[in-house]
Amino acid sequence: MKDILTGIADPQTSLEWMVYLTNKYFKMFLDGTKLTLYIAVLGTLIGFLLGYVIGIIQDIRTGEGDNVVKKLFVRLLKIIAGAYVEIFRDTPMIVQAMIIYYGIRQMGVDMGPVFAGVLVTVLNTGAYMAETVRGGIGSIDIGQREGAWAMGMSPMKTMLYIVLPQAFKNIIPEMANTFLTNLKMTSVLNVIAVQELFMAAKTVGGNYYKYFESYLVIAVIYFVLCFFFNKLFNFLEKKMKGSQDYALAVEYMDNQ
Repeated sequence: MKDILTGIADPQTSLEWMVYLTNKYFKMFLDGTKLTLYIAVLGTLIGFLLGYVIGIIQDIRTGEGDNVVKKLFVRLLKIIAGAYVEIFRDTPMIVQAMIIYYGIRQMGVDMGPVFAGVLVTVLNTGAYMAETVRGGIGSIDIGQREGAWAMGMSPMKTMLYIVLPQAFKNIIPEMANTFLTNLKMTSVLNVIAVQELFMAAKTVGGNYYKYFESYLVIAVIYFVLCFFFNKLFNFLEKKMKGSQDYALAVEYMDNQ
């Protein structure tokens, strides 16, 4: 008897099984894709903000005129920020998910898998983005800071109005790469029962023992998502750079 949706009576080849599974479990794959995007987008955005804060903390500088309390406080913040970055950069995300989810639940806190998945993504993203932000801040010429200070701007205003806007533009490509990484790394969250795309494929594959075909389906979905967002980010990056076909003012004056 033929399947109403696929027209395939008895799938034989891998391609036929892919079509059959996709049509029969379309909603499951769709829900898994939505949850994958939700975790990746939310985790990247909040993680980026966290990384921005950590990056700024790591760049804080104290002067000889600062009191001892301020120096100790800044030093303590840098130690905590440095430890956080090293821990989450030097351990696998799958291990972090297990420790955070089951560890927090052992403390009596009722936390759902999705919330835990977002939290793990945020903390992991924040650790990587912190180094990116610190590098972006360091790429800005120190002369711009000194010029702002000479004009009477405070270090905080200099950071907010002079350094960070330029650093933000420099780190956008890395932020895009981090999002694409998170989009794929959400697959490890199946270990804490997050019903994302990989878990959907695992469930569907188990129904017919067709894991190969089921995983091929989500491989196509992951590829399409990453390809689309990669092209989108490249387009936005070019737009932010603006037009490159311009003449310098000096050249213009020389031609007059």
